[in-house]
Amino acid sequence: MSVIDKLSDWKGNILFLKSHFAHTFVPPLIPFTLIVILILEVLTTLFCSLGIFEIIGEKNTNFSLLGSVFSCVVLLVFLLGQRIAKDFDGARNITVYFIVSVFAVFLFQ
Repeated sequence: MSVIDKLSDWKGNILFLKSHFAHTFVPPLIPFTLIVILILEVLTTLFCSLGIFEIIGEKNTNFSLLGSVFSCVVLLVFLLGQRIAKDFDGARNITVYFIVSVFAVFLFQ
């Protein structure tokens, strides 16, 4: 859903992020960072989706592991961003998802 939201309302996301990070050094980096995050989210979605079929069909977890690792990377970027913005509640919420992603990496290795 995050990928669809970014693609359907690119300018809105840029404006939101610029206001969210207004008092930091981040605003000039937002367009580039958003592209990188979008690519990472697409890869995460692709590998997790392929992983479902791979687990069912071949009893293998290679794609699931890759999807979980990419998920951890995306969540670490989000966590870093929330910490830079001093949005500690947002960082706490992301930490819960990060723990689940790390557990998935542990399971699929």
